[in-house]
Amino acid sequence: YDARAILELIAAHGGRGHIPTQRDRNVQRSVDPAIYRQRNLVERFFNKLKHFRKIATRYEKSARNYLAAVLMACSRLWARHYESAS
Repeated sequence: YDARAILELIAAHGGRGHIPTQRDRNVQRSVDPAIYRQRNLVERFFNKLKHFRKIATRYEKSARNYLAAVLMACSRLWARHYESAS
């Protein structure tokens, strides 16, 4: 999670990792709270997506069918959120 190799891989692709440092590290990296909140929302979305059994177990074997299942699950999650936000 907090490995230097992961941060270097992100930097090699032109990104900047917003991964908080473990408390027992000598050097603590600063993390922008606004960006970390967005990252947290993405992680929560993927967690909700894994609640769909077809997605979590990769029930659909072809890439086309799996993508369709992911899109349907995303649509259901969006509809639930849209209804509760209204």
